[in-house]
Amino acid sequence: MPEDDRLQAIKHLLFNYVRSPSLRHIRDPHAVIVLANEIMRAVNGRNSVWLKWDEQREKLVKSAVGCWIPFDDLRDFLNELPGPVLTTTDVTQRMRAFEDEDYFSYPKEELQPGCLAIYEREKAQGTEVPAIIGLLRDHVEREEERLTIEQKERYEQSREKDRIAREQRLLSGADCKWTQLAKSSDWHCRMNGRLYRLSPTKDKMWNLFRASTVDGPSGPLIGKYQSRRDVSKVVAQVAYQPDQL
Repeated sequence: MPEDDRLQAIKHLLFNYVRSPSLRHIRDPHAVIVLANEIMRAVNGRNSVWLKWDEQREKLVKSAVGCWIPFDDLRDFLNELPGPVLTTTDVTQRMRAFEDEDYFSYPKEELQPGCLAIYEREKAQGTEVPAIIGLLRDHVEREEERLTIEQKERYEQSREKDRIAREQRLLSGADCKWTQLAKSSDWHCRMNGRLYRLSPTKDKMWNLFRASTVDGPSGPLIGKYQSRRDVSKVVAQVAYQPDQL
């Protein structure tokens, strides 16, 4: 590709990328990696290693990444297009190369049964392979979004379960790490049987107190600190010194 054409292609890619209304999308690491790969392909021109693959074939295979379409069926359709005869190995390895380039696109095994069911249904109805791939692409994107939401929900549930366990441990009188009781801005921890309260200040620092109960008044002020990490270091020392409370 001549230099002027390469520059024009890069400009086109960049203009399309920054046209996105979502700042989050523009900053997304995966989107940046995809853009970088597209720019590299524009700069290098045709990849001479993959001699059997023209733009039409590559575009179709790339769109099928992660969709679990049977390789033999995809090979048969690609061989109906102009170009050298492709083997199943040609197809699987070209798709693997695309997966490695955009490493977030590896197929998710939990989506395989649903994708194959859709493929067989559409194939029986006579739907063309490119149309099936488009349908599968939409299905995979929806399912990936669903899985992401479910994963986030499981994470939040796990965090809440852990918080409740720490809260119960705190209220039972056992030693525990820093724990924030529901609807409280203060944090409490117990070490060596001694209870400590950590209260945020208006200047975004932390006051550390001894306390007798989680709901009672604060005891003596131990000190004012910039971070909870600093506080934890102090507590690890004072918890084993003579008790002043």
